Amino acid sequence: MPKQKTGLTGRQKAAILLISLGPDASAQVYKHLTEEEIEQLTLEISSVKKVEAKQKDEILDQFHQIALAQDYISQGGIGYAKTILEKALGSDEAFKIINRLTSTLQVRPFDFARKAEPTQILNFIQNEHPQTIALILSYLDTEQSAQILSALPDTVQADIARRIATMDSTSPEIITAVENILEKNLSTAVTQDYTQTGGIEAVVEVLNGVDRTTEKNILEELESVDPELAEEIKKRMFVFEDIVTLDNRSIQRVIREVENEDLILSLKVASEEVQQVLFKNMSTRMAESFKEEMEYMGPVRLRNVEEAQTRIVSIIRRLEEIGEIVIARGGGDDIIV
Repeated sequence: MPKQKTGLTGRQKAAILLISLGPDASAQVYKHLTEEEIEQLTLEISSVKKVEAKQKDEILDQFHQIALAQDYISQGGIGYAKTILEKALGSDEAFKIINRLTSTLQVRPFDFARKAEPTQILNFIQNEHPQTIALILSYLDTEQSAQILSALPDTVQADIARRIATMDSTSPEIITAVENILEKNLSTAVTQDYTQTGGIEAVVEVLNGVDRTTEKNILEELESVDPELAEEIKKRMFVFEDIVTLDNRSIQRVIREVENEDLILSLKVASEEVQQVLFKNMSTRMAESFKEEMEYMGPVRLRNVEEAQTRIVSIIRRLEEIGEIVIARGGGDDIIV
């Protein structure tokens, strides 16, 4: 992270800030950090020998300014934040704070579009090149992207899904150009590094939100042009833990279909929620038998568990294909009345 006028890195400033806030407030901050961030920050705090009063005041002031700006941004974007800061602090100071924020506050591209209705976005982008549409959808909320993808012509749905899945990184110049087309008044909030977006997980999230007809159309088309990609997407579209989203009848049908050994192995490391849902849909005798076997099973290899769960998921997908069970999705074609 670039150094500011204090000569300290962002991590060093964060350490001094937490020292200044005291243990109680710092403990609350730690609850919102990842394990890696906690480890790095703790190491930084332990290396601080003394904090000068002037240095502490300057860092607290910077933090206060950034907190204010972030609050303004959450209310109305960077343009709004700049206007308020200019009125409060003057143009020069406001410019400095906004510039400082661009290196610490990650404002995702197309932020303005995520506040719009999917139908509005659709009207705006439906005639664009598929790569442009894929780029935009990869940045929107998955619910928005799913609705837009479902509404696009069948002939382009699979192509756009493939482009999202195979998208790696996009240069800031291209992102800026596309943003300018969508919103001429967009502020310069795009970070100047290459932004990671798209990928398998992105298209899986989008497809999990579309209706069953759209999903089937896209996967069938992908199978004909890129079988490996289609198979990879299908593997990730429903994971074992998602079994809790099935209705009781469907869960009972799955239990009857799968091998007991696979189910016991999967339950051994499953979450309590998954265990409760599955045990609830078994007979009392079967549930007691499973619990007893799990208790005396001992440690299991993660690879064996993953293989068992994969086999169960494959059965769930097959049962859905033949209409034996229903997996809830976006849209209205899976509603049961």
